[in-house]
Order: sequence, then C-alpha cells, then structure tokens
Amino acid sequence: MARQSKRFLFLAEQTKALPPVDVTTAVKKLKSLEPSLPKTIKACKFDQTVEISIRLGIDPKQADQMVRGSIVLPHGIGKSKRVAVFAQGENAEIARRAGADEVGAAELAEKVKGGWTDFDVAIATPDMMGVVGPLGRVLGPRGLMPSPRAGTVTTDVANTVREYKAGKVEFKADEAGIVHCVAGKLSFSEAQLAENIEALLKYVRSLKPASSKGVYVRSVTVTATMSPGVPIVAA
Repeated sequence: MARQSKRFLFLAEQTKALPPVDVTTAVKKLKSLEPSLPKTIKACKFDQTVEISIRLGIDPKQADQMVRGSIVLPHGIGKSKRVAVFAQGENAEIARRAGADEVGAAELAEKVKGGWTDFDVAIATPDMMGVVGPLGRVLGPRGLMPSPRAGTVTTDVANTVREYKAGKVEFKADEAGIVHCVAGKLSFSEAQLAENIEALLKYVRSLKPASSKGVYVRSVTVTATMSPGVPIVAA
C-alpha cells in the first residue's frame, strides 16, 4: 500500500469533514488548499490540472444508458492539444490552415502503424475511414480512434480542428458510471474555474438517458492533480 505524503495528509484534513458545497465555494476551497500548507511542508511546484468527477445513476452496461460527449469549455483547459488529421485534397489544406499539427492520408496512416502517436486527438474525414479503420489496434487502446459519435469523423474539418486546439474535452462514463473530465488549471481564476464547471455540469445533465430512472447526478467532486477532492452539491 502506497504511503501518503505529509502534504497530502495535511490537505486531506482540511477537506475531511467538508459537506457538499456550491461550485463557487468548492473552487475557492480547492484554490486555498496549497496556500494553507505550513512552511515545513513543501508545496506543489507545478500548475495542477483541475478535474471534476460526476457519479451518475446509470447502468453503463446498458447501451442506451451510456453517457458520453464533448464540449468546448468557456475558458478552455489551459492546454492546446496536438491534432492529427486524416484528410486529402482540399480538406487537407483546410486542416493545415485551421492549425492542425499533422495532416496526411495513407502516408500518415503508415506512420501511425509504425508506432507514432505523438498527438492528443485524431480527426478524419468520412472518405478517409477506409485508411483509418485498420488503425483501430493502435489508436483504439489509446482512446485516439476517430469516431462519428465523438465528432472526430467529420466534413467540418476547420471548426473541429479549431475546437480541439482551443481545448475541447471529451468524456465517457466509466464502468462504475462515473464521468471524469478536465475543467482547467489551478492557476485559473475562481470565476473561470466556476464557469467551466457549471458549463460541464449543465451539459452532462442534458445528456440524461431516457431509460435512466431515479437520481441521475448522485455526487460531484472537484479535485486537482495533487490535492484531495472537494464535494459539490449534486442537485
């Protein structure tokens, strides 16, 4: 069993008895944790990623209850994603002008087959799926396979590239029915983080499956890379 650091144990004490609070209060508390450390404990030296976890009242084993989606948050996520686009002809030129990091057709597919996956998201035009399909063994396990449901198989190449370069995030409920999604960086202002989280919660609530009964959003927690979670009122 891994030992928890003095830093984490100290911060955990600050949130242990905290009841669920509103988004604004949760963000304020999360941002106050690092400054609360005594001088004898080293603070985290990098800009932590803020993530929100939403436990849903769904049965992920049922196809009609799967919750997944993608969203461009109001203030982005503090990171520009590396985008690879499978396209040819005019669509390839459009992708380059939109800011794609890598653009190609069969030659790009061969590069990926050889093990190259130095990108965060892959986008493909529908006419390229015959080339992209065989890459499922490489891209699938890494969550990089272009998909119509995720919006990464598209004819609107320019807008899709721009959205992902701006920090568009994707999420999918895991086997326990929990959605994990990046909400920004700890260096964001309280208002920016709160607006990102509110936008994400609103969107997830809009995705409630018709077949899901009872309480849909059961619990919500916001946390940072090296910090304990702060509970948010789910309703």
